Amino acid sequence: MNKKNRPFYAALLTGLIMILFIGNMADAQTISLAGKWRFKTDAADEGAAQKWFNVRLPEEVTLPGSMAENLKGDDITLQTKWTGSIYDSSYYFNPRLEKYRQPGNIKIPFWLSPAKHYVGAAWYQREVNIPAGWKGKRILLELEYAHSETTVWVDQAEAGSQYTFVTAQKYDLSQQLSPGKHRITIRIDNRIKAINVGQDSHSLTDHTQGNWNGIVGRIRLTAGSHIQFDDIQVYPDLKSKTARIAISLKGPDCSGRITLNARSFNTAVSQEVSPVSSVFRIVKGAGNLEITLPMGEKMQTWDEFDPALYKLSVVLSTAAEKVGKEISFGMREFKASGRQFEINGRPVFLRGTVNNCEFPLTGYPAMDEAAWTRIFKIAKAHGLNHMRFHSWCPPEAAFIAADKAGFYLQPEGPSWANHGTSIGDNKPIDQFIYDETNRMEKAYGNYASYCMLAYGNEPRGKQVEYLTKFNDYWKKKDSRRLYTGASVGGSWPVIPNNEYMVRGGARGLSWNERPESMADYSALISKFTVPFIAHEMGQYCVFPDFKEIKKYTGVYRAKNFELFEEDLKDHDMADEAERFLMASGKLQALAYKNEIEKAFRSPGYSGYQLLSLNDYPGQGTALVGVLNAFWDEKGYISPEEFRRFSNSTVLLARIPQFVYQNDETFEAAVEVAHYGQKPISAAKVGWKITNSASAVLASGSFDNKNIPIGNCFALGKVIFALTGIKAAEQLHLEVKIEGTEFANGWDFWVYPAKLPAIKTDVYYCRELDQKAEEILRNGGNVFLNAAGKVIKGKEVVQTFQPVFWNTSWFKMRPPHTLGILVDPKAAAFADFPTAFHSDMQWWEIVNNAQVMNLEDFPAGFRPLLQSIDTWFLNRKLAVVYEARVGKGKLVVSSADLSAEKGPAARQLFYSLQKYMQSDAFNPAFQVELSVVKDVFLTGSKIVFKTYTRDSPDELKPKPAKPQ
Repeated sequence: MNKKNRPFYAALLTGLIMILFIGNMADAQTISLAGKWRFKTDAADEGAAQKWFNVRLPEEVTLPGSMAENLKGDDITLQTKWTGSIYDSSYYFNPRLEKYRQPGNIKIPFWLSPAKHYVGAAWYQREVNIPAGWKGKRILLELEYAHSETTVWVDQAEAGSQYTFVTAQKYDLSQQLSPGKHRITIRIDNRIKAINVGQDSHSLTDHTQGNWNGIVGRIRLTAGSHIQFDDIQVYPDLKSKTARIAISLKGPDCSGRITLNARSFNTAVSQEVSPVSSVFRIVKGAGNLEITLPMGEKMQTWDEFDPALYKLSVVLSTAAEKVGKEISFGMREFKASGRQFEINGRPVFLRGTVNNCEFPLTGYPAMDEAAWTRIFKIAKAHGLNHMRFHSWCPPEAAFIAADKAGFYLQPEGPSWANHGTSIGDNKPIDQFIYDETNRMEKAYGNYASYCMLAYGNEPRGKQVEYLTKFNDYWKKKDSRRLYTGASVGGSWPVIPNNEYMVRGGARGLSWNERPESMADYSALISKFTVPFIAHEMGQYCVFPDFKEIKKYTGVYRAKNFELFEEDLKDHDMADEAERFLMASGKLQALAYKNEIEKAFRSPGYSGYQLLSLNDYPGQGTALVGVLNAFWDEKGYISPEEFRRFSNSTVLLARIPQFVYQNDETFEAAVEVAHYGQKPISAAKVGWKITNSASAVLASGSFDNKNIPIGNCFALGKVIFALTGIKAAEQLHLEVKIEGTEFANGWDFWVYPAKLPAIKTDVYYCRELDQKAEEILRNGGNVFLNAAGKVIKGKEVVQTFQPVFWNTSWFKMRPPHTLGILVDPKAAAFADFPTAFHSDMQWWEIVNNAQVMNLEDFPAGFRPLLQSIDTWFLNRKLAVVYEARVGKGKLVVSSADLSAEKGPAARQLFYSLQKYMQSDAFNPAFQVELSVVKDVFLTGSKIVFKTYTRDSPDELKPKPAKPQ
């Protein structure tokens, strides 16, 4: 053996011996308690008094699992006491929904429907045989992800109670479990009691995972030494290339030696770190020591691009025994530098989504690494690198998977301290938040992905005082991550010592004005001196995908989707469901693209957290994801398309408008936001403009440039005179960094500045006057500009943006529609190029335009330009329709198509005029004149009423600001 290789092989041999020792010890001394357990519910709360731990329980369940999975609990009725706020209780009173309130056909719209529902105490029981070899050993009972308060008995002796939402519960049963047969009984209580984290907290609410009862993770007994590693925490120091290992010991007084060894295990280049050792002492039952572990010159760091990880093996030796433990860690430094996040000294832009604990097959979080690996893989395929866990902390499997995937996590304390609770008011929750976050740090603090922490979501109470102290506590205790008091909307008070902001206020689109891609959020974040992340960005709704219903094969059923689908059918539009999904989805994707790009254009901006990449099945059913609740695609945007505008590198174009006349010039200032692993050297950036037939009208490239890490880096300008465009045309600008996947594109529309006159005999009017009625009776053609005249549908507010979150949770706060649906091949649009969905050219036509409620029109009637209603009401809405009336033919528009509205409106009117003069003008449906007129005379038959007095925080009156 070469002498210079001896240290390496010695370290390797030592590491292998430690690994084998630790692995064999764990396997030999663990008893799984997964399987059949006896069971009984305790709705009257009498089990403890009647000593049920001393009797054989009569029923049977399988653990891990929930009561609902075992079909235990109560059937869903109108009297079910849910855990969660309901701000729209019209379901319980609305005559239209009465059929969904009947026994056997209960279909609630608020959230998914579990197979069974139960809130209260339930008892679980089984026998266990303790091996003779366990005599005298320390025996732990581990209950991973029990929900939520547990009390344990061994035979007739109570072993204690624990209550946590964030880590496994562990009971020391050394005194109770002697060799032989024993009965273990566990009482689990999922009620909100003295500690109230908030009924809408995602740690327990029926809005998402559900307030289930059971144990869904590991259930096992482990025997080992009475000397225990109470805690091991690894504190990386990249500058010195060392790791400080802080070890806490418990057990009988003794002394000995601790040896540390680390090795990389997921990297292309393997590395063995030279072992180090130190003496230890346990005095009066406790011992603490710190050991510095040099990581060597070849130390590998962890980030989203190279998530290098190490296994740390710790072996404690005394004269009598050896005790071992193994943990995973990564060498990384995540910090704030001014208004910028940095990972290992390199700027990073957080591209995140909010995880709300949506697991529709089980009703509780995935407990296996593979399921979380899938989630992070999908998120990364959409260009994301970050995940916030809204008012809950995921199980250990999520941290393990995120570490390997290179994903930055923000778990939170399990609280949305609002809606019935508060913080800083001397309630039990105040201490519970500290207890829970301390448990999180002890259990998950070594995971490299655990980069950020907040108490939870949008609280009330003395929040500034409480959260300021919370931040101070954690900044002093553990510098491995960054701290923000809470994740909040824009109206919440600022916590002055936040290390970063997760906040609303600097998000959203200004589509009340003509769309552009020039503006940014810089002015809205200028007062902050720390990194700013957009809180719950997006929340753009899409119509339900009823194909999704068949996916619910687990503990939940999508009764909400079933209700919406049946209601759509009752309103004569069942055949349009798929088109509504796809059209609204295209608008949703357009909105996300424009908002994310606006964030990337903003100097000083540090990231965004989407709400969310996947759907949220609660709070009235919030279909805000481009993915469904199963993290599956819906079909209207692919991960590759999404990644074009949400990635480590995103090309951007500052375009002042998206609608032009052909006497204008198109200009775009191209720039890039680049947060890759390293700068891009001599980048060649090319561009081209194509038409709808994919013909290249112009192309070019910019001078090669070195692209640094950061945003707002200018690349060059695209200038294209539009005089050569003679007819209405949709064009597309594409920009690409040659030799990379990084490309982006923008559609824009060009219309003739002058349109030819049309000889027409169509009678144009602004109301159905006597002349219009006479013309229709005699077989003539009428165009009715009904803008501002609509009564039936007046209550529907349409903007270019789709519904926010959903209209039920926000009590029908506008807007109420989800975009438009058109047939691009219809003759009416022959001179108005369009897709089947909303695009930028439609803004000046539909934004704030009235819609007509065609509730009394014939069955099967479809408008030329249809607005997609909120799925809670499913009204048949039109902006433009055609019909036969009398012997004549009629076109009605509730949008103002006058030339003053803009080039697109003028072009659409031109196209409709030509259509009405052509032989193709042949409406399929006959409609009575009285039905047409009634739209301008009487209101809608269906009028929304919430029946609920309370409101979400965003709708409550804001306190007056101090003068």
